[in-house]
Amino acid sequence: MKILMVEDNKSVSEMMSMFFQKDGWDAHYAYDGEEAVAMFKDDPDSWDMITLDLNLPKKDGLQVNTEIRQISKTVPIIILTARDSESDQVLGLEMGADDYIVKPFSPLTLMAKIKALHRRAETPALKTQVTQNEDVDNFDVQTEHFKLNSKTREAFLFDKEIMDLTPKEFDLLKTLAQKPRQVFSREQLLQLVWDYEYYGDERTVDAHIKKLRQKIEKVGPKVIQTVWGVGYKFDDSEVK
Repeated sequence: MKILMVEDNKSVSEMMSMFFQKDGWDAHYAYDGEEAVAMFKDDPDSWDMITLDLNLPKKDGLQVNTEIRQISKTVPIIILTARDSESDQVLGLEMGADDYIVKPFSPLTLMAKIKALHRRAETPALKTQVTQNEDVDNFDVQTEHFKLNSKTREAFLFDKEIMDLTPKEFDLLKTLAQKPRQVFSREQLLQLVWDYEYYGDERTVDAHIKKLRQKIEKVGPKVIQTVWGVGYKFDDSEVK
């Protein structure tokens, strides 16, 4: 894995470098926001993971996150921040980050999140390696008004494509839609979509649901519904 750690505190970078080296990862470090964007722009497709501090000199971490997302909608981003307010964390997720962790943090916790996120990011890449002989119109999730193709990473509602889905948004939509009307708790979605049970935060799910709904509702009605006190479900059985 080639990882870019954007962190102005060199002691944190030095600490994590030992863990990255132990796992054989190719780690690179940026110590301010401008340097981070420049490094990413230099070869966007080469990066497998980004950890991004919010409190950075020269360019704020949220701005860095936005600029990276304008270049790549798929590179996984984990926010590292000393800011412990819910608004900062949710804002980062809504701006395209995949997860966050609050400082001070355990290196083992960060490593677990990185590995889980990387496993999920690798799966879509394998699925999209289809040959010319494969039937890419074979939708593996279909309901009355919705269909989804895991090989092409495309989803349609009323035959209109739901555009610009990030890998996590696509996986979240697939998880819900392949079992219509079943209610999933936030804990279940963390385990199924983010691939971890003990290192997640329910706000991660809520922020991704919000963004996913916004993209779905550009082409059709609200099909992801909140079941208060329980979680979320996909239901297009009564929409028109």
